[in-house]
Amino acid sequence: MLNKTFSITKGKSKLSIKSIFKVSTMDRYLATELILPFLFGMGLFTSLALSIGTLFDLVRKVTESGLLLTIAIKVLFLKMPGFIVLAFPMSMLLAALMAYGRLSSDSELIALRSIGISIYRIIVPCVLVSIVVTGLTFIVNDLIAPAANYQAAITLDQALDKVKPIFRERNIVYPEYNKFKGEDGSKYKVLSRLFYAEEFDGQKMEGLTILDRSTEGVTQIITAQKANWNISDGKWDFFNGTIYIIAPDGAYRNIVRFEHQQIAIPRSPLDLAKRGRDYNEMNIAQALDYLKILEISGDEKKIRKLKVRIQEKVSLPFVCLVFGIIGAALGLRPQNSRATSFGICVGLIFTYYLLSFLTSSMGVWGVISPFMAAWLPNLLGLGAGSILLVQSAK
Repeated sequence: MLNKTFSITKGKSKLSIKSIFKVSTMDRYLATELILPFLFGMGLFTSLALSIGTLFDLVRKVTESGLLLTIAIKVLFLKMPGFIVLAFPMSMLLAALMAYGRLSSDSELIALRSIGISIYRIIVPCVLVSIVVTGLTFIVNDLIAPAANYQAAITLDQALDKVKPIFRERNIVYPEYNKFKGEDGSKYKVLSRLFYAEEFDGQKMEGLTILDRSTEGVTQIITAQKANWNISDGKWDFFNGTIYIIAPDGAYRNIVRFEHQQIAIPRSPLDLAKRGRDYNEMNIAQALDYLKILEISGDEKKIRKLKVRIQEKVSLPFVCLVFGIIGAALGLRPQNSRATSFGICVGLIFTYYLLSFLTSSMGVWGVISPFMAAWLPNLLGLGAGSILLVQSAK
């Protein structure tokens, strides 16, 4: 008898587990209703963003600067992943609004609720689709779009200026600081080294001046016509220069002229010069590496800006989930037409990105933390979507 009871219980357990992972007909139906307007939104928003952001500028370069049409088409395709990333959340919002708006207008929502299905269960397919789109957005935004944007910039530069090297930086300034603790416990920084180079052509630095105060009681000024980073020795090779050693009282203690001199200075200025990428051309790993260099330099504004951009790279994909919940909550309410859904979609997108711009600027200026600057619009959107969902469920 005990064994029989156990087997029945075990069978029920298997049945319940199976039912949990089983995709119901309703889930498949709602997912299908979401996919079609989502694909429509991807085509619409990607085309609009690409036309406004890149196409008109490329047409101008073709007509005025003599850019080859084949190069323009290549750059257009390379720019596309960056705009696809922006189209993902907007398309998710439009899909949720249109799909659930149709359910509401055709009274299918009333039919589902009449058989005991709650509002929260009805939006589960939308949440799951939003999570999948969030993952796709993260992959494209971090692995594909930065590399494509960087390649597009290089292709365009080389097409417009054939002799321009991949790397060309001018007026490279790299300060280093030492941290000290005062007698009253306060912490402060003192400049230990200031590195300046007039130009970097991808191979060597030219026109160098270095103020070195890293040794206590001794200040030296190093000038050189050019310098290369010696990989094997881990030092700089300076050529045709002079070292001025200055005493604490400001008098010259010694002057040394040289044709070639190896000096142990960190390679950080080289890393800074060779970066050659904008924020949109770096993935998260590259941005974190560059952040380490900036933290050494002590440029607080650039550090804050990069921290905000890194957080935005992480928070942007989750806009798909936020828009999915908001779109479903609004779509469950009676709508007049698809045109109304599209109008609501445009208004929400404008409001969200305006809020994102404001919080991002506040983060760069240090008014709020980089985390809050990137995530505050998502948190507010998630809160608003939850409130609308609770109201729709009543």
